Amino acid sequence: MPPTEAEVSALHQRATEAARNSYSPYSRFRVGAAILLLADQRQDGAIVAGTNVENASYRLTCCAEQAAIAAAVTLYGPQIRIRAVAIVNLNGSACMPCGACRQTLLEFATPETAVFYPSASGETISTTLAALLPAAFRLDRE
Repeated sequence: MPPTEAEVSALHQRATEAARNSYSPYSRFRVGAAILLLADQRQDGAIVAGTNVENASYRLTCCAEQAAIAAAVTLYGPQIRIRAVAIVNLNGSACMPCGACRQTLLEFATPETAVFYPSASGETISTTLAALLPAAFRLDRE
């Protein structure tokens, strides 16, 4: 089920709030992400946000999307399922999820999960995870 306008607005607001707490002393690229969880008895359609946390050793940097997922797993457990995600940045730049984040999102989402991110012109792009990750890697867990 696609998110409502109110849910998308709330996602953007929470992602923007998270971006304000970015630790990005090297790139100064402040990113926030917010994920809308599928409603169940424990999660109740919660929104969980995260921000990027850089490190002098760039490979150790944590993206905002991964921070939001880690926070959601911490709060609700490994059974979380993502219904939608919004990514924002405070730099006025295009900011779609990187490849690693796309794959990480898929671990807790479906190909139909809604993804919202800013374009280079500042408009919000609305797409699906499948469109961003058409040849996704899947490992059979059964």
